[in-house]
Amino acid sequence: MDGISGFVLAAAEQPWVYLLVLVCCVVDGFFPPFPSESVVVGLASLIITQGVPDPWLLILVAALGAFLGDNIAYVIGRGIGTTRFRWMRRPRPQRSFTWAGRELSKRAASLILVARFIPIGRVAVNLTAGATGYSQRRFVALTALSGIVWAGYSVGIGAIAGTWFQHNHLLGVAVAIGIAVVIGFVVDRVIALVRGSTPLQEAVEAPQDEPEPARETSPP
Repeated sequence: MDGISGFVLAAAEQPWVYLLVLVCCVVDGFFPPFPSESVVVGLASLIITQGVPDPWLLILVAALGAFLGDNIAYVIGRGIGTTRFRWMRRPRPQRSFTWAGRELSKRAASLILVARFIPIGRVAVNLTAGATGYSQRRFVALTALSGIVWAGYSVGIGAIAGTWFQHNHLLGVAVAIGIAVVIGFVVDRVIALVRGSTPLQEAVEAPQDEPEPARETSPP
C-alpha cells in the first residue's frame, strides 16, 4: 500500500501528469469510460497536503480538456448523427438521445451545464446537440462555462477531501472521487426538480420497457 501511495505522489510531481489530465478530459467528452473525474479529483486531493500538482494549472488543463472533448462530441453528432453505428441504435443509447433531444428544446442551457457532471449523460447531450443542429455558437459558450465550473468544482472537492485523510492518500483519493460523484447526482436532481423534468442520470439509466410477448394465433 505504501508503494502505491508513493507512486501516486511521485506521479503527481511530474510535468507529464498535466498531459494525462488533458487527454483524459478530452477523450471523456465523447468516450465515457475514460475516468476524467477520477484523475482530476484524485490529483487534487494531494494539493493541500503535498503541494502538488499546481491547482491553477490543473484547473486550466482540466477545463480546456473538457471544453475540447465536449465540442468534439458536438462535431461528431453533427457529422454522423445518432444512428450511424450499431451501438448508437441500441435501446439504451437511443433512449438517451431521444430524451436529450426533447430536453434540449426546453432547457438547453441548464441541460448542457449539468450534463458535464454526468459521465454518460454528457456524451448523449453533446452528440444530440450536434445531431439536432443546436446553435454551435451557444454550445461553445455553454461548454466553455461548464468546463471551467466543472474543473474548479472537481479540484476544489478533491483538495478539501484530501485534507481529511492526509495520512492516507489513497483513502483521500477514493473519498474525494466518491463525494464528486454524489454531488454530481445531487446537482442533476435539484435542477430537474426546479425544472419539473426527469433527472439526466435517471433518464439514461431507466430500464427498457419489456416488449409484450407475441400472442399465438390458432389456425382457422
